[in-house]
Amino acid sequence: MQVFKFGGASVKNAESIKNLAKIIETYKNDSLLVIVSAMDKTTNRLEGLLNAYFNQTDDLHKIFDEIKNYHYKIIEELFHDKSNPIFDDVANTFVEIDWIIEEEPQDEYDYLYDQIVSIGEMVSTKIVSAYLQQQNIPTKWLDVRNYIHTDNTYREGNIDWVKTEESIQQDIPKLLENYIPITQGFLGGTSENFTTTLGREGSDYSAAVFAACLNAESVTIWKDVPGVLNADPKWFNSTELIPELSYVDAIELSYYGASIIHPKTIKPLENKGIILNVRSFIDTNNVGTVIRKTKDRLSIPSFIFKIDQVLINILPKDFSFILEDNLSQIFSLFYKYKVKINMMHNSAINFSVSVDNDSEKIPKLIEELNKDFKVSYKENLELATIRYYNQDTIDRVLVNKEIILEVKNSYTCQMLIRNKAIN
Repeated sequence: MQVFKFGGASVKNAESIKNLAKIIETYKNDSLLVIVSAMDKTTNRLEGLLNAYFNQTDDLHKIFDEIKNYHYKIIEELFHDKSNPIFDDVANTFVEIDWIIEEEPQDEYDYLYDQIVSIGEMVSTKIVSAYLQQQNIPTKWLDVRNYIHTDNTYREGNIDWVKTEESIQQDIPKLLENYIPITQGFLGGTSENFTTTLGREGSDYSAAVFAACLNAESVTIWKDVPGVLNADPKWFNSTELIPELSYVDAIELSYYGASIIHPKTIKPLENKGIILNVRSFIDTNNVGTVIRKTKDRLSIPSFIFKIDQVLINILPKDFSFILEDNLSQIFSLFYKYKVKINMMHNSAINFSVSVDNDSEKIPKLIEELNKDFKVSYKENLELATIRYYNQDTIDRVLVNKEIILEVKNSYTCQMLIRNKAIN
């Protein structure tokens, strides 16, 4: 049994969905479950819609119309029979947003985020499933919220693994005998039937959850790159494909910010010994990258870059030592505001962290830290992480850059840097 996950780029237009169908056609006689993300940049657009609604800006309905028209155009290109139920099905799904935005916002932002942004996955999977059925591929559309059960932590739902495995095992093995189930990534459901999300790019994690609960042989993530590369092509002209990765190296790379795999994806697969493949939906003859249990370490350095970083320096107001009670308080505030620490360093009287710049979260976090600590910060920084570094790789990164903060261990070097031209 296999699990396939297709991201937004693989369903960005009608031609992309036709290509997805060709891939599924090849495996239609296998035991297969398919997870599909929202269509290209739809999550970003729905975030824009949410912000317009939450702030009650004038462009709210314009943004919503653009989102709907984008999807309707794809449907019209895929389904020439206007009586196909998919037209009404998608329209009725978008009505769920209409119900929310017809009144001024009363609920918390994170709750509204999950109810609105989740519509992207609901719509994309309905379109993909309907098209596969039109191509005589036996599919069954499933609502993932009936299977992945979470608590009420909106935007970062924590999975109830016992209940989730029970629900998946109850229905899906039987369905797999006759159908290819098509369901959503990124989403879960609470006991009160509210929608939650699992964190941005969480569709990979969804695939791992289903695979672990179904004891799958493998998971394949279909991407627009040939596999896992040792650097993002946006940053380097010359990159290398990594044909094989250990679970440990994959976890490390995702933890440090490699966008190819969601950080939570690997552990459920490692626990069950399930192979993870990262392959190209553009060149399906390429075997891509295989992630599995192996003692071999990476033979080439890997580079990970995170831009728009903020360095936050935290000192006790009385210049006492940074001790466990200080750190406990500091970490609790980072948890409270859901700010992920990308790099940290502490000395006797100073604790420094690098975090993603977030115009909503960071000011609130700094304001509260200032109540008990002396806080300063620097913006417009970059975080460069090199796994299996050497001096040549460090020099390569530091061209026209200066180091603001550096942390090293035996295998990994992290450098918070900025352009030398910036004062």
